[in-house]
Amino acid sequence: MKTNFGILLAALAATRAAAQQACSVTPENNPSITWSQCSEGGTCSQVTSGLVIDSNWRWTHTVEGYDNCYTGAEWDDSLCPDGETCAANCCVDGADYEATYGITASGDSVSIRLVTENESGTNVGARIYLMESESKYQMFNLLDSEFSFTVDSSQVPCGLNGALYFISMDADGGSSKFPTNAAGAKYGTGYCDAQCARDLKWIDGIANVEGWEGWSPETPDVGIGNMGACCAEMDLWEANNAATAYTPHPCSNNAYHSCTDPNCGGTFSDDRYGGSCDADGCDFNPYRQGNTEYYGEGSGFTIDSSQPITVVTQFHASGGSLSEISRYYIQGGEVIQNSESTVEGNPGSTLDDEFCASQKTAFEEDHNQFVDFGGMAGMGEALANGMVLALSIWSDAYANMLWLDSTYPIDDTGPGAVRGPCSPDNRSPTELVAAHPGATVVFSDIRFGPIGSTYAQGE
Repeated sequence: MKTNFGILLAALAATRAAAQQACSVTPENNPSITWSQCSEGGTCSQVTSGLVIDSNWRWTHTVEGYDNCYTGAEWDDSLCPDGETCAANCCVDGADYEATYGITASGDSVSIRLVTENESGTNVGARIYLMESESKYQMFNLLDSEFSFTVDSSQVPCGLNGALYFISMDADGGSSKFPTNAAGAKYGTGYCDAQCARDLKWIDGIANVEGWEGWSPETPDVGIGNMGACCAEMDLWEANNAATAYTPHPCSNNAYHSCTDPNCGGTFSDDRYGGSCDADGCDFNPYRQGNTEYYGEGSGFTIDSSQPITVVTQFHASGGSLSEISRYYIQGGEVIQNSESTVEGNPGSTLDDEFCASQKTAFEEDHNQFVDFGGMAGMGEALANGMVLALSIWSDAYANMLWLDSTYPIDDTGPGAVRGPCSPDNRSPTELVAAHPGATVVFSDIRFGPIGSTYAQGE
């Protein structure tokens, strides 16, 4: 009897520890939007889906109280001496999306604000995902398909990034792989990307406390740990009102997987190219490709970023493998084809293996992880297996977003260094928060279906 009772207590304790990783001091009331699932011929049906904010933004506190497990950029050592103990002691809480995080949704539209003052302090940035159900993310199988959306980047200035992209997260946020992760997709767990993100508080169902330290004085609430979370990434829209780019990032293993420093690579590691994912990707930025009058504010540009823009991306397959990624835009009722590159030795207006190879040569880049990790075919495997849609607005403490809209590296005069018209000055996260607290990106009218189905003009 004593032994059985001990086993029962142990089982109850284990269940209790896992079940209490998600708390509800604040109820989790997800905003929702409508989007369109389209079929051959252009017939589209409306789908209503919830949106969930990433767990990294959530209040992390004790499961039986209100004490913070994480404050500023530091874990409470008494509650979180190691990752497993922290997972047993601490939980992530529900979210008041508008009041705390500046996220508002209505109809087919969602807006995300850079800075939101709330009763607990100041929130900066946000990352949200589209849901299929209360416990699963919506998965998009993009190979041989088309994805479109409308975006208003007019209130996203130089130095900021209002982004829409796909990552190979697990549909349930990792809860089936990692039993200590009881919060799951409902609470926005399981993020990963091609930078093998190490600024995540929770990875593999445990706290990322080992080696955790503050990342930058510019981001006082952000730290990095020894662990990172990696997966393939397809950036459809990284942009502000001055520059834009779209970029595939394959991995040697496209699915969610964790890493440990120094084998993560990416933004947060000393060896950027030491990981399992393509940190740089193969990007198409019209300005970088020589067309400086294609995208920007005002009627003098082909695409006027002061007005909403419909963005259509097509993932073409040949023999079951991704062959090219093409792009066109719709603005003011006019179909606008993607910019043509004018870079010597790197012509084209679509992304394919030939374009990506010639770009690396033309821009004199030393590393070609895009080829190392399978190129278009490798990216296509990720697209075929299903990816999660992420929407965000963010600033960049690592490179001040120079890689998107200015000159990067900052003193480089070589080919490909100039990526946009923006000044390299006054663009740190602290400066941007102070100068542009109202910066907001708006995404709307999301559509998905076979190539040519989301807009008749694309057939």
